[in-house]
Amino acid sequence: MHAALAGPLLAALLATARARPQPPDAGQCRPPGSQRDLNSFLWTIRRDPPAYLFGTIHVPYTRVWDFIPDNSKAAFQASARVYFELDLTDPYTISALASCQLLPHGENLQDVLPRELYWRLKRHLDYVKLMMPSWMTPAQRGKGLYADYLFNAIAGNWERKRPVWVMLMVNSLTETDVRSRGVPVLDLYLAQRAEKMKKSTGAVERVEEQCHPLNGLNFSQVLFALNQTLLQHESVRAGSLQAPYTTEDLIKHYNCGDLNAVIFNHDTSQLPNFINTTLPPHEQVTAQEIDSYFRQELIYKRNERMGKRVMTLLQENEDKICFFAFGAGHFLGNNTVIDVLRQAGLEVEHTPAGQTIRSNPLT
Repeated sequence: MHAALAGPLLAALLATARARPQPPDAGQCRPPGSQRDLNSFLWTIRRDPPAYLFGTIHVPYTRVWDFIPDNSKAAFQASARVYFELDLTDPYTISALASCQLLPHGENLQDVLPRELYWRLKRHLDYVKLMMPSWMTPAQRGKGLYADYLFNAIAGNWERKRPVWVMLMVNSLTETDVRSRGVPVLDLYLAQRAEKMKKSTGAVERVEEQCHPLNGLNFSQVLFALNQTLLQHESVRAGSLQAPYTTEDLIKHYNCGDLNAVIFNHDTSQLPNFINTTLPPHEQVTAQEIDSYFRQELIYKRNERMGKRVMTLLQENEDKICFFAFGAGHFLGNNTVIDVLRQAGLEVEHTPAGQTIRSNPLT
């Protein structure tokens, strides 16, 4: 449910130009003929027994499962211990994320937002609620998932939430994202499989460590971010804008594109990119400040902390095969979890699709 709360936010990347037609097969690509041609988000930590790092994305597992190489699945299968960013099967995780999102002292959004911004937000949510029945798929209805229930599950209690979380919520209320609800995201699916297979599971982060940085933006930055988000969604509704990156693009990159760290970093930080060349100069400064704050707080600092906790867990489980499943953006780009481990002297190698997984790669 982590992704259900924050949502995959690539759909929220702000456009810098006018509408771009979307290819009809966005997000679709055929599985290659051989395993070796698949993208691999698996890295092996060389030790005896080995440990593995695996990059996930926050999308329904059914959209990517057939493109995950057999050796990644074999590494998961062979592991005795599986660790995630958060413990997605623990009810405390969900309740702590929910309480972290609330405004303090019983405040309501109407008390803290400028009047015009509040009413634009309310109008947009009314529009989403009206459209949601037509966005739902027959498969969702067949599972007993109905529009009113889904809207309340995502947007219920929105007037009590901090504006930054409302911004994230708005970004997860697109037709594409609504149509994907009801299927576990890849991280949650792996956690559920690990439990069924009686593997020992755990987490390397606490809810507060993911949540507090989001609540750390100053109020003027939050207002800027919410206003930009609403402007984008209002333009999409008016038919004058197509978001340059969508969840479909993210899926396509994961399944058969290049390992583009920029795309995966936005899925990892759960934040849209507000840097937009059409903004006036003072707003470009604000956008740059938000981007660098979140890059530091939601990617670099977390990577440092996660890397150190991976090392601790490896020391505590010297005789066990461990499997760490984190958002792919934590392993791609600069200052990654892999960089932290290598700087500490661990040998970490990318494991291409088709390479045999051995119980001991040192021999």
